[in-house]
Amino acid sequence: MPNEIYTPTWEELESRISRFDALKPMSTAGDLAWVGQEAMDVFYARKLMPVILDDTKNPFGNVAPIFGAAGTTMFISIMPPGQGPCLHSHNSTFETFMVLEGSIEYYVGDPIAHRLTLNKWDTFSCPPRVYRGFHNAGDTDAVMLTVITGVEEGRDDVSMPDSIAVEAGQNFGAKVVDAFRSIFSFDPPRPSA
Repeated sequence: MPNEIYTPTWEELESRISRFDALKPMSTAGDLAWVGQEAMDVFYARKLMPVILDDTKNPFGNVAPIFGAAGTTMFISIMPPGQGPCLHSHNSTFETFMVLEGSIEYYVGDPIAHRLTLNKWDTFSCPPRVYRGFHNAGDTDAVMLTVITGVEEGRDDVSMPDSIAVEAGQNFGAKVVDAFRSIFSFDPPRPSA
């Protein structure tokens, strides 16, 4: 049986295009503006701009130029020197990072067992259920492309070690932690070996 190939309408084609100069910050940043930049910097890259989102619950909000691409989420992150998100795990999806500008140090494990630094054009694909965090290791802004692939039921599969909630609570208060708890889950402390 032959494939049924079609040519999309101009409107369909336009709905599949993302122009960098038209990207907007993730809507979650606006929703949580009351928590302050210092608290947001613990959990997210300073400027995170979705390119592709699924029309499902996810930690990146609901504003993107492209919706739906076979379970793919993609965004551009810009981080000032030293900034980047804390340890977290995507529990049913792969998270693949490509450095577009600068140097980014990734750390893996809880406790941290591995550190690696990627430079322009280097790529790291982190499998599900692995704690990872990262920060800009350079002295100018770092820019990164992130692609999340896997299950198509949504992107709300992110969890963090309980220690992140405890530290955020000490630094920013319970109300801020509760706001992030509505987006991420915090894994219970693991027994010491």
